[in-house]
Amino acid sequence: MRIEPGKVRAAVTARLGDAQKVLCDLIAIPSLSGQETAAMECAERAFAAVADVRRVELSDALRDDDDFSDPVSGIEYAGRWDLRAAIAGEGGGKRLLLNTHLDVVPPSQGQARPYEPRLIDGAVHGRGACDAKGQAATIYLAMAALRDLGVKPGGDVIAHLVVEEEVGGNGTLAMVRHGEQADGCVVLEPTELRVLSSIRGAVWFRITLRGRPGHPGKVAQSRSALDMGIRVVEILKGYHKRLLEASRGQPLFEKYAIPMPLVIGKFQAGNWAATAAGEAQLEGILGLLPNKTARQVLAEMEQAVRDEGGAEIAENFELRSTYRHDSSVCPVDHPLPVALQAAAKAAGGGGEIDAMTASCDACFYNNRLKVPTVAFGGGSLGVAHSNEERMPLADLATAAETLVHLVLQWCKAVRP
Repeated sequence: MRIEPGKVRAAVTARLGDAQKVLCDLIAIPSLSGQETAAMECAERAFAAVADVRRVELSDALRDDDDFSDPVSGIEYAGRWDLRAAIAGEGGGKRLLLNTHLDVVPPSQGQARPYEPRLIDGAVHGRGACDAKGQAATIYLAMAALRDLGVKPGGDVIAHLVVEEEVGGNGTLAMVRHGEQADGCVVLEPTELRVLSSIRGAVWFRITLRGRPGHPGKVAQSRSALDMGIRVVEILKGYHKRLLEASRGQPLFEKYAIPMPLVIGKFQAGNWAATAAGEAQLEGILGLLPNKTARQVLAEMEQAVRDEGGAEIAENFELRSTYRHDSSVCPVDHPLPVALQAAAKAAGGGGEIDAMTASCDACFYNNRLKVPTVAFGGGSLGVAHSNEERMPLADLATAAETLVHLVLQWCKAVRP
């Protein structure tokens, strides 16, 4: 059933102020990974007015899952939950899953009042504004507009609002293990209104090196774990360069000079300036493209360190993965990206099909449940995780309007 684009836009515009309030309310609640409960309660109250909502309880048994990520220690799961918000279909249409997350990264250095939402030049600023509380507000706005339009979809429209995306996707992992099926999934992330059908993977890693502490007057009898760590960083840089060259030519990623980064975010060693460091630990992230799996990359990293680091390093280091995402690929001619691109054009947005040079939770749906998955949303990764993070209200509205058009086409409105 067709609804005039003007009516869709009017319904979205009428509810934009409500969506802005939902976004501001969410930003005002600090929700670092493991501390999302208050934000979940806020979202639950908002979505209850536009969809059927229920909590999906989490359990510490999640730790035993082979895909569990644990870069942050001490996070507990008992008493926490993900949120499922749904508009039930009446038959005759495809099922659509929407996913986004409510956890945020810590405030950036120099970020003033990160949890105080501010409207500046038509954009809401604050931690999580686009990554990804603005995406939750987008889903809310789309569902509110569908309700106001009186649309009854043929297929179910189901939203998963999850915890812990920023530390590896444990919230989405928990939802996926329930096995909910759909004909397509859109993971909402800041994509500048592009349809991202190929999404790179990533591994987070922690390397521990054991030295032999000693006095600077007897350096021949000591072994500096700090020096060993510096050498390991150089080995990893060399491996990254080789991996990058071996990954050239992957569809949609060709135009990016470095579509898969190596970042060493932490390097700690020793406890005294005049003592050779007895232990060093470095942590980082390495991106990967669809030609490699996360487990292959981890094995190759470890082998490179063993082969190039010499006997002292080979016998005194440990590499541990804390987060493993394979790439997620939905063919560009699959009906889902084609339909989403058409919906974006109907909403006046871009809808360019492109690659995502970051990782997200798409791999869980695409690779584990075999549900075709793409990423889409307003806002830009260019400001996510920064002290300038923001969500333009125009983007929020256009993304919501796109989702409404997608529901009308994908799920087939049967009335009204």
